[in-house]
Amino acid sequence: MKQDYEDLKAQRPEAVEHLKRAREMGDLSENGYYKASRAKLSSIDRRLYQFSLSLKQAVIIDKPQGSGISVGSIVTLFDGKKEINYTIVGDLEAHPLDGKISLLSPLGRAIEGKKAGDEIVFRAPSAEIKYKIISVS
Repeated sequence: MKQDYEDLKAQRPEAVEHLKRAREMGDLSENGYYKASRAKLSSIDRRLYQFSLSLKQAVIIDKPQGSGISVGSIVTLFDGKKEINYTIVGDLEAHPLDGKISLLSPLGRAIEGKKAGDEIVFRAPSAEIKYKIISVS
């Protein structure tokens, strides 16, 4: 997140320069370059603000807390056919395709506090899926 914040900060001066050049072109009401430049700068500023708030409130968790599944846990689930590994992360870090899920996701809520050996039923949009928790670390 810090790296993304720094990357955005580095993009901001160029976006400001584009906006300045667009303003110099004259009539702003029909200037598409101006509108696009303003939208890009607004987007960068909005994301910088969101990142700064998140970074101020962020807590780094080295070890999972408690004996059940929580943020920081690495979980192996078995659905009867294959094993799936997930790391439990905060909302902003969640990326299911990379094996990172949030405790606030439906699957995260279903496994929160559970331990190795427990079985759960997860209600996906298309069906109910049974998982057995193989390991938690």
